[in-house]
Amino acid sequence: MIAPLLRVEMLAPELPAGAWCAVVMTSVNAARAVERHPRLAELTRLTAFVVGRRTAEAARELGFGDVTSAGGNEQDLARLITARLRGSATPLLYLAGEDRQGDLAADVEMEGIRVSIIEVYRASKASRFTPAAEQALTAGGLDGVLHYSGRSAEAYVDCARAAGILERALVPFHCCLSAKVAEPLLNGGAADVRIAARPEEAALLELF
Repeated sequence: MIAPLLRVEMLAPELPAGAWCAVVMTSVNAARAVERHPRLAELTRLTAFVVGRRTAEAARELGFGDVTSAGGNEQDLARLITARLRGSATPLLYLAGEDRQGDLAADVEMEGIRVSIIEVYRASKASRFTPAAEQALTAGGLDGVLHYSGRSAEAYVDCARAAGILERALVPFHCCLSAKVAEPLLNGGAADVRIAARPEEAALLELF
């Protein structure tokens, strides 16, 4: 059962004039947000630094020829970027979401790399479950739940409270992409919370 808990809205950003040393994206949504941008051809000539496999695939589909993936989380990506770009005279272009849990830009800037942050999408939390999801959780019809982000995990707990089924919604096992993602569920009282060995979907599915 698919029950989206984040509503993604693509923005129409104006990219500043000037040159960049590379592009960084921490979400597939960032890649999707610029797929029709008039300056896309200019962007795809640059190296793209991404957080994981799915974002790397989205970047290649856009036309980026040089894609480097950290294969981990934002801290891993920050270390990769600083190792590759330390001493760069031109800034890094960060295509970001409006709401960011980590602080990738600050981590990179601590190493002397300038970052130009352009917000290209926003993700709003749903206020209610879909009717099918609420019915399935109420009836105890779901064995497990996959959680890909901290914000969607927060939305899950909030939606369960709004529906008056928090206790039932926490009964299934909960597979989380990282310890950070798991926090709202643990704080809510979930007993069976499983954390992926690596922050990628394949590792998440291995938890079943």
